[in-house]
Amino acid sequence: MPLLDSLKSLFASGSGKNTKRRVDVRERFELLREAISGTMSKFYMARDRESDQIVGLKILDKKKNDAFEERFKGLKKPREGVIATTFDHPNIVKTLEHGQTTNGEFYLVMEYVDGPGLNHLLYSEQVKVLDGQRVIVIRQIAEALKEVHDKGYIHRDICPRNLMLDKKSGKVKLIDFGLTLPAKPEFMQEGNRTGNPNYMAPEIIRRKKTSPRVDVFAFGVTAYEICTGDLPWSRGLTGAAAMDHATNPPNDIRNIKPDIHPKLAQAIHWCIEQEANERCPDMNAFLLKIQSVKSETAPK
Repeated sequence: MPLLDSLKSLFASGSGKNTKRRVDVRERFELLREAISGTMSKFYMARDRESDQIVGLKILDKKKNDAFEERFKGLKKPREGVIATTFDHPNIVKTLEHGQTTNGEFYLVMEYVDGPGLNHLLYSEQVKVLDGQRVIVIRQIAEALKEVHDKGYIHRDICPRNLMLDKKSGKVKLIDFGLTLPAKPEFMQEGNRTGNPNYMAPEIIRRKKTSPRVDVFAFGVTAYEICTGDLPWSRGLTGAAAMDHATNPPNDIRNIKPDIHPKLAQAIHWCIEQEANERCPDMNAFLLKIQSVKSETAPK
């Protein structure tokens, strides 16, 4: 059954505008769902009273956002809204508008993705929707990340929490560019430890220079989790958990899923190589590696 049909069954019962004027979001938007609080923002399902459109409304925490931007003072780092509106891709959430509120907070207006976050899907009874569809999901995530890299950025926060399954289109949607940086030398220097520790590349932990391969690593961990429901290393929420990535080899994916397609297993382990120069170089190489793979399980 195609992923779209599976999602429908489960749930049945252009570049964005930069608004120069400050917007009173409480006046313009009807907030339809209470805020989901992220690390640096709040997210609402809202109705835009100007267009009568249901949208996603993201309001950045001013104090936390300013502290993050201060790390790159003098480097002309683009704001999240500018970065997000760069992308027009079926597997990346569409940002329609960005600007500042009358309170001085930055906000983004996005297409509303009606569906579960991959993190919730993986650890609930709904995970059955992925049966036989995991390669499709992994391939779509790779396509989204390829687009981010092709546009000259490093996402820096690839993980299931930032991936949504849209029940309307059946597509995976990459979200949240709050930690995204240009893939330029001045933004890839040592010391910037941002992201989820469970998906953090060893070079970040070791405070070495980074590259788009930190995203490849996080993608590999995510793909491993999609296939097994587990991580290649011990799970944790602190830097101590991430140190495992730099010091101990990953658990072989075949130990958890013996029937995994061998090419898929090889490709995933290529992405989570601990040394960056031995890791899969980019998403195009990964996609070529799994080009002939139709299912997550080995052919019989």
